[in-house]
Amino acid sequence: MLNHVPGYIGIDIGGTNLRGALVRANGEILSRFRLKSAISNGADSFLERLTEEVVKLTEDAAAYGLQVQGVGLGIPGLIGNDGTIHSSVNLRPLEGMNLSRLFSNRFQIPVVSANDANLIALGEVWAGAGQGMQSVAVITIGTGLGSGLVLDGKLWTGAGGFAAEFGHLTVEPEGLPCPCGNRGCLEQYVSAAALSRYGGGRTPKELALLAQAGEPVACAAFDAIGYWLGTALAGLLNVLNIEGVIIGGGVSGGFDLFAPMLRKTIQQRAFSQIAEQVLVCQAALGDDAGLVGGALLAAGKKIG
Repeated sequence: MLNHVPGYIGIDIGGTNLRGALVRANGEILSRFRLKSAISNGADSFLERLTEEVVKLTEDAAAYGLQVQGVGLGIPGLIGNDGTIHSSVNLRPLEGMNLSRLFSNRFQIPVVSANDANLIALGEVWAGAGQGMQSVAVITIGTGLGSGLVLDGKLWTGAGGFAAEFGHLTVEPEGLPCPCGNRGCLEQYVSAAALSRYGGGRTPKELALLAQAGEPVACAAFDAIGYWLGTALAGLLNVLNIEGVIIGGGVSGGFDLFAPMLRKTIQQRAFSQIAEQVLVCQAALGDDAGLVGGALLAAGKKIG
């Protein structure tokens, strides 16, 4: 007879990689998978491969004496409160679909979907750098700039589910064009591509090594990241007066290189009473944050 100790599955759907994990209710990861998304092969092929991996995780759960009682899907883009994928630049074949409904019907278990950065935020607050905090912004700096907000212990998704698109805050009204259709969006100034642009086309890893050695152009590139992010965050902090800002994503590997300018800019631009009490730190869970967040969202876990 199958044991009814609950387990949960977290899925992180990216334009390049598809990852998933079997997670205990306390956030512990027991088994995982990682493969290429291969979304260019079409939605049907993608969904078949994802289904196969979820079945394998369900079998793993049985081997651990668990029963999967929910699945949480993290999807980049505008994900409605009902799970509909309204827009996902890197997953165009999935647009208009509701994976929550599809997989819930397929597996006969509850399935929830959310923006991937929102699930990263939940993961960090539940089991990472944000533990013990009730109001946190989690920023992910990679190909673009993602973000999630936890306010008063609850994920803030807004009226339609589209909140916390911090990367598309306008910081330069007549600035660089953004694929979203606006100009001067923050992610055009804070991202891996922006860092490379500031550093003469070199990769973030190359620039990090050079900056650690004190090379002026590389140091200036990380200062630029810190300046623009600090400028935008100062406004967010003045509006929300949150406890913490947690920074993850690939570029966060250079956190110590841009953090001094980031903190300096926040101190200059935010109210001192707000700037002095906010904790700005690096994320703790790395690539696992979204998996943990997805699983624990499916579990209905409460923060705090």
